Amino acid sequence: MKVISIQEPYATLISLGKKQIETRSWNTNYRGEIYIHASLSKKFLKEVTDEEVLMLIDNLKLNYGKIICKAKLKDCVKMTKDYIKEIKKNKQEYILGIYEEGRYAWILEEIECLNEPIETKGKLGIWEYK
Repeated sequence: MKVISIQEPYATLISLGKKQIETRSWNTNYRGEIYIHASLSKKFLKEVTDEEVLMLIDNLKLNYGKIICKAKLKDCVKMTKDYIKEIKKNKQEYILGIYEEGRYAWILEEIECLNEPIETKGKLGIWEYK
């Protein structure tokens, strides 16, 4: 099964359905089922200063180092000015990503939490969990 590692709190927000777009600097041609892995890194959490994001993660149990849900990677869209303008209409989604021209929006759907998270180390890029 394909896996993408995402830093917390964003992986958990995906598992809860509060985030359906993962933003990346790189494109992928892969489409289909993908596990979401909450990486061990705490770097981004320390950098979160947006009050609205902090409210979303208040009292949230984070899942460092675990595969926590699966989703369907429906599409990967290169961001344009028009795309970013449209995303800004969904304020919550907008504040939970890095929306800049030339980056990519990975569109996730059919998000399902796993009954039992799978403890494992993450990797860069899309990787295979066996």
